[in-house]
Amino acid sequence: MTFCSGRCTAALLLVLSPVPIAYLIYLERAVPSTHVISYHSSGFLRECAKWDDVGRRFLVSFMDGGGIGEVVIRDSDSDDSEVLEEVILVKDVDIAGNASAGIVIDRDRNRLLVAIGDLVGNKYSALAAYDLSTWHRIFLTELSGYSKEISFADDVAFDAQGNTYVTDAKGSKIWKVDVNGKLVSTIKSPLFTPPGWFINLVALNGIVYHPNGFLIVIHTFSGLLYKIDLTEGDDSNKVNVIEVTGGTLRFGDGIELLSPTKIVIAGSNPSTRLVESSDEWRTASVTGLFRSGMFHRLVSAATVKEGRIYLTHIVGFGSKKRHILVEAVF
Repeated sequence: MTFCSGRCTAALLLVLSPVPIAYLIYLERAVPSTHVISYHSSGFLRECAKWDDVGRRFLVSFMDGGGIGEVVIRDSDSDDSEVLEEVILVKDVDIAGNASAGIVIDRDRNRLLVAIGDLVGNKYSALAAYDLSTWHRIFLTELSGYSKEISFADDVAFDAQGNTYVTDAKGSKIWKVDVNGKLVSTIKSPLFTPPGWFINLVALNGIVYHPNGFLIVIHTFSGLLYKIDLTEGDDSNKVNVIEVTGGTLRFGDGIELLSPTKIVIAGSNPSTRLVESSDEWRTASVTGLFRSGMFHRLVSAATVKEGRIYLTHIVGFGSKKRHILVEAVF
C-alpha cells in the first residue's frame, strides 16, 4: 500500500497531528525485543529494503520523491545503539517526484528492479532496472502513462527467464515485462477485484516468484492470497485463491519467499505473518505472528539477511530521519 489515500496519509497524520505526540514519544522509547538496525536518511518515507549479500548492504527505495540508497553494514554483530548512514545511489531527474516502491535484486543479471509510481495522483507507473555495479539505468519501461487510468506500480518479482512482474495496487492487475524491458502482457482476473469498493482501495500488492513456476500475490485490503500459474501462453495464466487457515492476511503488504513452503507477509495491522504450505500453495496456514511494537512506523516489506528476517518500517523520525529495520522472530 503505497499511495496517499492509504498508508501515506496515515503516516502524515501521525507525524503532523498534535494529538498523538505523547503517544508517539512513548512508542519511540520502546525497545523491540529483537535485533534492530538503525540508519539516518535524507527522507522520512522508505518503502522497501532488500539485503544485497554480495555488496554487504541493504538497498532501500525512496517513497518520498523517488530514488535508491544503500546502507552498508560495518559489522554483522554491531550494537543496536549504532546508527548507520544512508547513501544516495540513484536520483533520476526525468522521473523525479514519483515514488520508488517495491524493489528486488536480480543477482544473475546484476541488476536491481524497481517499481515506480505516482504517489499522489496514481497517474503514472513504470519499471526501472539498474546495474548493481555502476548504477547505470538499463531501461525504464512505462506501464501506465499520464492518462485517465488510475494505477500504482507497487511491487516486483522476476522469473527464471528474467521476465518481471509488477503489481498494480490501484488497477488490480499485473504487468509482465520481458528481460529486455519490453511490456509484453497484462495479467487480469475477476478474482483480483473482490466485492466492495473499499476492499479495492489497496488491491494487489506484495508479489514473489516461486521456483516451481508460479507467482504468489497478496491483495492488501481483503487479505486474499493468490497463486498464479505461469505457462507458455499468457492467455492461459491460471489464477486461484489460496485457501488460508489459522488467521487473516488482511492488510498484508510485502512478501518474502523463505523456502518453497514458507513465506513471510509484512504488515502492521496487527502483525507480520509467517505462512506455510505443504501442497504447492493450493492451501496454506498462518503458523506464526510477529509484532515489532513499532506499528506507528508502518511495516511494509521483509528481507532475509544471513537467515534472519528484517522488516522495513516506512516512517522515519527525528531531525536526522532515523529509520529502523527490525528482526522478525517467529
